[in-house]
Amino acid sequence: MDACAALAESIARLAERDHSNSRFLKELGRAGGVRRGPLWIVDVAGGGRNRLRGRGFRATVDDATEGQARHFAGTVAVAARIGGRLTRWLTVTVLRDTPDTADGRLSEEAIEFARLIRSGELQQADAADWVRARLCRAGANDTRAPFAS
Repeated sequence: MDACAALAESIARLAERDHSNSRFLKELGRAGGVRRGPLWIVDVAGGGRNRLRGRGFRATVDDATEGQARHFAGTVAVAARIGGRLTRWLTVTVLRDTPDTADGRLSEEAIEFARLIRSGELQQADAADWVRARLCRAGANDTRAPFAS
C-alpha cells in the first residue's frame, strides 16, 4: 500500500469536515493511532499505532519501514498539543531522531505542517496537496483512507 498517498487522501477527507485547525490536527493524529481525548499521551508514549502501513514516502524522509505515516501523524498530534519547540526537543532527545536522519527530517516536516495549519498559513483544503508535494514519491496511486465516510 502507498501509505503516503493514503495519508494525503485521509487529510483531504478530513479537511472536508470543516473542523477548527486545532481539532483538524488532533483528528489527523488518529491516523497515527493517537486518540483525541486525555489518553492521547498514553498512545504517544506507546508509539501510536500503524493504521496506514506501507511505503510511498520520498527517500529523504523514508526510514525503510512501513510506519512513516504513523510517525508523521503522531508527531503532528503532539505538536498540536504541546507546540513545535517541545515536540522537536522530544523527537531529538527521547526518540533520538536527529535532523540528519529520515525520521528526524519527517519530524521536522510534521512540526512545520502543524505550525502552518495552526497559523492559518496553510489552509486545511490545501493540506493534502502539501503532503503529496513535500512527502510523497511521485506516482502514488493507492488512496484508501481511514477517515473515509
